[in-house]
Order: sequence, then C-alpha cells, then structure tokens
Amino acid sequence: MRRLRIKHLTTYEYTAAVELLQHKLLLRPREGHDIRIESSRLQISPSHRIQWHRDVNDNCVAIVDFLEPDARITFLSEVLIEHYEESPLDFLIEPSAARFPFHYNPAESTDLRPYEMPVFPADSASIDDWIVPLWPGRENTDTYGLLDRINKSIAETITYQIREEPGVQSPAETLAKKSGSCRDMATLFIEACRRIGLAARFVSGYLHAPISEAGHGATHAWSEIYLPGAGWKGFDSTIGEVTGNCHIAVAVNRHPEAVPPVAGAFIGAADNIPVMRVELEVIEMPEAAMSPGLQHPE
Repeated sequence: MRRLRIKHLTTYEYTAAVELLQHKLLLRPREGHDIRIESSRLQISPSHRIQWHRDVNDNCVAIVDFLEPDARITFLSEVLIEHYEESPLDFLIEPSAARFPFHYNPAESTDLRPYEMPVFPADSASIDDWIVPLWPGRENTDTYGLLDRINKSIAETITYQIREEPGVQSPAETLAKKSGSCRDMATLFIEACRRIGLAARFVSGYLHAPISEAGHGATHAWSEIYLPGAGWKGFDSTIGEVTGNCHIAVAVNRHPEAVPPVAGAFIGAADNIPVMRVELEVIEMPEAAMSPGLQHPE
C-alpha cells in the first residue's frame, strides 16, 4: 500500500473583475477496492455555493456557483489517498476472451456499446493502416499481447509533447505529426482498440512521478479497456505500460474531451482573457499506523 498526498491548485487571473458563471470540477479521485480517500479538502475563492453529485459514469462532480464578481479565481484541492494496486499485471482474463478476436457476452455488450463507438470515425482508414503491422492478417492472437503491442508502439513511435491548447488531436493528426500530449496518445490507443472491436474509455487523473514530487506535475491521461474477467484495465500509452499504484484516476468518459479537471465560463469584455496557472504536487507519505480492527481492502 502507498499513501499519496495530492495538492492541485488552479488559478485564473483576469485584468478586471468578471461575472463568473457556473463551474464544474472533476478533482476527487475515484474510490474503489484499489483507492481509498483518507482525507480531503477543497478551497475555492471568491465566495460561492457548491453541490456534489455522481454523473452517469460515477465520477464525483462538484458544481460551483459564484456569488460575486472577481478578477481572480482559485481552486485548491488537497487529497490524501491509500493506493492498493501493488500488482497491476496480476489479473486473469476469462478463457473465452484470452485469445483475440472474441465477442463480449451479450449480457455485457449492451452496456459496453457506447465505449465501442468511435469518436473520430473519419480517421478509420489511417488507424487501420497503422495497426496492420501490429496485428498482421488479423490472425488469432493473445489478447493482452496485442494490447501491449499497440500500447508500446504508441510510446515508442509518438513523441510526448506538452500541449497547453484545449481539446485533443485526432488520431490521424497524432500519427501524421508523430507527436502529442498524453491525452492525444490515449485517444489514439482508444480509437485503435475500438476499431478492432474492444470497449475503451478515456481516463483523466494524476501520476506520481519525480516531476510531481517536485511540485511541477500536470494532470495525466490514459485509457482503460474492458477485458472479461479482469474488468476495466488501464493502459498508459505515454510510457507504454499498464497502470499501477502511480496512477490515480479521477474521471472516466467515452469521449476524451468530456472530463477536464475545471470547466466553466464568465461574462466580461472580449479581451479580458484569463491567465491560467496550474500547480500540481503528488508526494508519497509515510504509511499510517492502522487502527485496531481496521483491515486493508482485499
């Protein structure tokens, strides 16, 4: 088990006060058998009202309504988590899905269908051409081995590049440029998997790495593929590995542009464009002593 403290500060500064419209925040990690939130706090200015709910993907969403105009907005999220994903490769795929291609069980296929639909259908030919050497002849092959080849190929042939622009590149654009951000590389992996008939979704979250330990981290993105018997398994195409206890998922969606950490709008002069700053720190903490009778999740 690892204890990780996540400090995420987002600041918007305008040249003059503006009327702040409703904002949506996706900052709280997704809890489950692998992640437990030990403590959390969310500080926002200026004065506001906040409501929490779970969306259709079971993401924890904060809806913020501001009560006064201001020239500066800050969102500070601090979370302490316990992460129990110690053996990311320790999973079993059902025998019927261990070799690819396979078909999902009819009982699950209805729920999975939205995750099989492409977001960039116009890029199908480009993706097909790219995937041919990775799955020659579309022959029967090991399911995990195929996913691993696709994942590693993206990490090895696409150069990681920080992009401040909103949104994602199309898979065809990423393949043509041979560069992209983590969200662009995740999008390519997702659309490639959908092209061959697998259910895939986009994940937004945090990564514990030396840069985030130093306080210079950024939010991260990766993919999850639904594998019968194993469930949703994470693949990080930026590093070409399956996800483990360095990855902290915050939000998932079938569309890669649907889960930004902070989203909102304002009313003000057209030239009053805010300057945004993001500070992210993910630090490993000493393991806390367990209370009597408390057990770690199995």
